[in-house]
Amino acid sequence: MIFGRDDRGSVTAEFAVALPAVVLVLALGAGVLGACGRAVRLQDATADAARLVARGEPAARAQALVAAAVGGARTRVTPRGELVCVEASAPATAPGGVPLPAPALRASSCALAGGK
Repeated sequence: MIFGRDDRGSVTAEFAVALPAVVLVLALGAGVLGACGRAVRLQDATADAARLVARGEPAARAQALVAAAVGGARTRVTPRGELVCVEASAPATAPGGVPLPAPALRASSCALAGGK
């Protein structure tokens, strides 16, 4: 295919328009993967915290565990009959602490009180 003088620079212009869109999609994809990893850490920490409180550890230690696992997490410990439940929430952020336009991450876990 032979390009005439009217087509000079069109590939460069198309590339300049498409490149920011590709970079944005890749950055959002990496951010979503980072937020998913953060959600998994929050759920694991919540489960560990529920088991700690069920064993008789103070609620403050469980809250510190969740906060250490996921920065910025808020934790609430509530007894429900024979169960001790821990609920946690944290802002959705990408690696590096960049906030994402997504709802807050939430996790909850319960353990049988007095269990070993």
